[in-house]
Amino acid sequence: MVKEGGFIPVPDLRDSMSYKSFLPRSLALKTPFSIARIEELKKLFGVIDKSIMDEYIQETLETCENSPIQDQQSSCAISAEDLIDFVVEKLGHHVCVWSTESIEGSYENVTIGAVKLIHANLFEPPALCHSMPFLYQVYYCHVLHKVKVYAVDIHAQKKQNHAIMACHYDTSTWNPNHIAFKLLGFGPGLIEVCHWINQNGLVWTKTIG
Repeated sequence: MVKEGGFIPVPDLRDSMSYKSFLPRSLALKTPFSIARIEELKKLFGVIDKSIMDEYIQETLETCENSPIQDQQSSCAISAEDLIDFVVEKLGHHVCVWSTESIEGSYENVTIGAVKLIHANLFEPPALCHSMPFLYQVYYCHVLHKVKVYAVDIHAQKKQNHAIMACHYDTSTWNPNHIAFKLLGFGPGLIEVCHWINQNGLVWTKTIG
């Protein structure tokens, strides 16, 4: 579907809380960051029960504490230092970082421009870091084999965006209830799954050469 000249809808790429900043590591380490201490965390930041922020906190903590799927390495980075440490540990010091330029084209039908394959090695996994809704900046980072990464130019109402897309070529170990299967009508291992990288999402790849 994503090929030059194509006409497709793009989902909402907005970060639900795009104004967040990282805490300094020294402060982040002192902040309760677990389901077991959620009430302590909410009291510290004055979060009201059953508010949107309460839902965000629970969603992010549950994601960070869930066991990763088979062959996946994952971690939640609660400081900039944590993020860098994860990437260096998994990919080394020589890396490139890719991100979607803006949210232009979200919730619109767009025309696909140039499509460039920027990471093709299915056995040299990139690191994908997703910005999570939380009180401060938190990234859920994971490393998966058999992933290709594309840079895609999209044209929406005279505006142009340079978006990043990741394609997972092995979904055999994914949860059968994953939203991708519900949307696409297939099960684990029966289909490849591609998705746009949302605003503030980061894709890290090893530098070639």
